[in-house]
Amino acid sequence: MLWKEAEYHGWGRALSAKGEIARPERVAALKALMKDGLVPAVGMRRSYGDAGLNDGGRVIEMSRLDRMLSFDARTGILDVEAGARIAGIAAAFAPKGWLPAVMPGTGFATVGGCIAQDVHGKNHHHAGSFCEHVVSLTLMNATGVHEVSPKDTPDLFRATAGGLGQTGVILSARLKLLAARGDVMIVTERRVEAWDEFLALLDASAATYSVGWIDATARGDALGRGILEEGETGSGLVPKRDKYRKVPFNAPHFALSGPVVRAFNNAYYRRVPESGRTIVKPISDFFFPLDKIHDWNRLYGKRGFHQFQCVVPLGSAPALRDMLEDIANSGLASPLAVLKRMGPGRAGYLSFPMEGYTLAVDFPNRAEARELIRKLEARTVAADGRLYFAKDSLARGEDMRAMYPELPEWQAEAAKADPKGELLTDLVRRLKLRSA
Repeated sequence: MLWKEAEYHGWGRALSAKGEIARPERVAALKALMKDGLVPAVGMRRSYGDAGLNDGGRVIEMSRLDRMLSFDARTGILDVEAGARIAGIAAAFAPKGWLPAVMPGTGFATVGGCIAQDVHGKNHHHAGSFCEHVVSLTLMNATGVHEVSPKDTPDLFRATAGGLGQTGVILSARLKLLAARGDVMIVTERRVEAWDEFLALLDASAATYSVGWIDATARGDALGRGILEEGETGSGLVPKRDKYRKVPFNAPHFALSGPVVRAFNNAYYRRVPESGRTIVKPISDFFFPLDKIHDWNRLYGKRGFHQFQCVVPLGSAPALRDMLEDIANSGLASPLAVLKRMGPGRAGYLSFPMEGYTLAVDFPNRAEARELIRKLEARTVAADGRLYFAKDSLARGEDMRAMYPELPEWQAEAAKADPKGELLTDLVRRLKLRSA
């Protein structure tokens, strides 16, 4: 297996790295690559910042280790290699009445990546985080190859769930899939006129899946307006899928200028009738809407973009409204802004979720946007909230330490699993997460 020198980046394209990458196709080849020491593992690099980067060092890309090893139809437990993509699992098992219990916003995310970030989905308020549905996993670290589970090795499991790959390389996992009614989604869409109404509807929603699109350019009485989507799995004819589109080049600077974004958001808001509507969608169109546009990150131009995503407790909702007002007044937001209600479920020491509301907004990589994001991060700290490692590219280590009080427990397990610090990535170094 040859190492190849390459320059690569996170999905936001604002941060990049240069180093050697290997792409093994078998576990035996993976072990051979690490005979002289551990190497950080990455998936499809869909984290927006530097979580999957190791500038000046090596990484092992796991995307070819993507086999589904076994499935028990009685229990819904799937044994799968770490490089398997979530969309592939959904496509294979939805017709059989099963889905991954938690799915992030892109189907390109790998199982290993979902574990390393303990991702959440549109059903977090009911189902919790991804790793709460991991029965066990196989992990290779400095002390060997281990079977890790919440029951038998709880400390190591909690350090691995959301642990940013710092406890070892995940080889495979056993996932408890969720029973589904079929392979289509029945989706109810409704306009929401303002912030307070949006929170009330999210709180009252009894739907299995719910997500809100926010018009982050709206101000005044319209602040917080958007569209609420509530979904349930169903059976029936699968609607015709739209053709995949591709962004062939980096968009010019003016493509996401304030007037263009405001016009787009106004049209997008009005695409849903005032009375609302219920439609049927393919599974992938509901869970992974942006995957239909390959290389959509090019819309932000060659300088890339940053995403700000935080979660704040229920009682800190006014702070989130203040953040949205800052964003709307800045004129810097893109059309991609999402609001969700979260439950308490989290599986790891560094897992992002808490019961409350999460807001995610994309910004073109400009100096004024970076300044705004730092202001939003300060508001998050003051509100006793958290930032999401999978999206972060600008935070400071001292802020993250305040947000994740179980950091010392995680550090202890990471030190045992990787005493030489061979698994450090750019994000871990930037935030000094493994420093005392």
